[in-house]
Amino acid sequence: MAETIDHNSKLYKIRHSLAHILAQAVMDIRPGTKLGFGPPIDDGFYYDFILPEPISADDFKEIEKKMKHIIKQGQTFERSDLDLDAAFNQIDGMGEPYKKEYAMELAEKHGLKNLSFYKNGDFLDMCEGPHVESTKEIPQNCFKLKSVAGAYWRGDSDNTMMTRIYAWAFETKEELVSHVRAHEEAIKRDHKKLGKELQLFTIDDEIGKGLPLWLPNGTVLRDEIEKFMRELEFEDEYQRVSTPCLTKAKMYYQTGHLPYYKDGMFPFMEMKESEEDETSEAYVLRPMNCPHHHRVFASQKRSYRELPVRLAEYGNVFRYEDSGSVSGLLRVRGMCMNDAHIYCTEDQIEEEFLKVMKMHERLYKMLGLENFHMRLSTWDPEDPKGKEKYVDDPEAWEKTQNMVRSAMERSGLPFVEVPGEAAFYGPKIDFQMKTVTGREETISTNQLDFAVPKRMNLKYTGADNEEHMPYIIHRAPAGTHERFTAFLIEHFGGAFPTWLAPVQVKIICVSDTFAEYGKEINKMLRAQFVRSKIDLSNDSLNKKIRTNTKAKIPNILILGEKEMNEQAITLRRFGVQEQLTMGKNEFLTFIKDKISKRELN
Repeated sequence: MAETIDHNSKLYKIRHSLAHILAQAVMDIRPGTKLGFGPPIDDGFYYDFILPEPISADDFKEIEKKMKHIIKQGQTFERSDLDLDAAFNQIDGMGEPYKKEYAMELAEKHGLKNLSFYKNGDFLDMCEGPHVESTKEIPQNCFKLKSVAGAYWRGDSDNTMMTRIYAWAFETKEELVSHVRAHEEAIKRDHKKLGKELQLFTIDDEIGKGLPLWLPNGTVLRDEIEKFMRELEFEDEYQRVSTPCLTKAKMYYQTGHLPYYKDGMFPFMEMKESEEDETSEAYVLRPMNCPHHHRVFASQKRSYRELPVRLAEYGNVFRYEDSGSVSGLLRVRGMCMNDAHIYCTEDQIEEEFLKVMKMHERLYKMLGLENFHMRLSTWDPEDPKGKEKYVDDPEAWEKTQNMVRSAMERSGLPFVEVPGEAAFYGPKIDFQMKTVTGREETISTNQLDFAVPKRMNLKYTGADNEEHMPYIIHRAPAGTHERFTAFLIEHFGGAFPTWLAPVQVKIICVSDTFAEYGKEINKMLRAQFVRSKIDLSNDSLNKKIRTNTKAKIPNILILGEKEMNEQAITLRRFGVQEQLTMGKNEFLTFIKDKISKRELN
């Protein structure tokens, strides 16, 4: 994770200094260790090593003890700057081949005349700094070793695998303790862990990395979110389309995605339409739905009276992610996107963008998501790679950015502006969500496109009876099924509200004597499309309750003699101590109301 704090801040200096102290401690415990890199990161620091003997979490206590001993000594950090010959000789004397390789590359790439080193105690490292002046400035209880991982030297899989030790570090013990607690909570809520426990999805090696299989429970989550998005889109007069996952590769040359996006695409498939054809044509699994929707728009003549045309599809797309970066549902190779493209006139842009942002707000409010803001990414005319990075049309950039900015201001939703991160064809809005564990995620991306319509020759007939180019708004409030569901699993901790829960009601009979009554209740609920199941296992009543509570079922019905005689049920709600007894018809009304209103528990 990239470091974002000020390099001259006290926290940065503490983390950077602790990285050196970690390396010093490891080299003392494992003589013969060779060094890689050791930078500060967002919540602490890490250091990479080549070790003569492996290190594991079992060694952390010894390493931390050694680090605290170094801190107590009050070692000073002393800087020295050496010319290149002296610097290279010093690194050779240190016996650090990886440092030497990096030093030579730095000097050549940046035309350096000198390299800097820092020494504390008997530890020496090539480093730019800055550091604290003395280790006594570092509180002994402000850091904690976190984990051990493998990391390729320089991040290249063709290079040597090193051992990376991660650590947390803050200015105070209180901040550290708070962060560690949040981390522990994040582990409990990790979507991969809960996905397995709650049988939501699985990754099967026989299918392939990054290609999740949605199990029945997880498919319910997908279906319910998609159903709600379809309703919102219907209200805003979107038209649904369905398009193929495969297309001719030349389509992406026309849009401008190729050759720049080639590394994110699966290999092309060369195909001949018939044996008589002398040449083949390249097809590709689509990495995005946009070109398909553009061709739908172009399939018939369009009048200004029709605009805006809003085309929506939950479309499957495929992107090649490096095998080392795929992770659960967050980074996948196959995904289903809540995609839509709005084709509009220049005069309609601001209102349409405002509607899109309000759709986001309704979705998030319905799910109880409040801690979010927008990030407006604009072009940077000062970027030296501007013409390579962005469409070269300064007037269009300024005009469209002003329209989007105005819509954002009118929305009343919080936003920040970031230059230099726009899409190549127009300004971009990211919806940033703070998770319950404090992590910030991009949950949705929306863009205004003024360039691709021209490349795709998209036209409409205006009031002047002349042809004009539409603008395109790309929007996906619910992102992809995969990423959005991962976020929701962690947000709710797997305890989904009734309307979203894979199993909405679980029926438990006190004994087999009441099984027929249980089946009657189950049939009544399912006839009204309530996702109900009856537990007919041989387990004891208490075990059935424990098992279904652990599965985070939102509503458990207990049926015994009293309930059968009175044609009633006893309701246990997840996370609620008090039990309720009510007539079966009253419960049916109760549960249908919670589902139809999509109430949060």
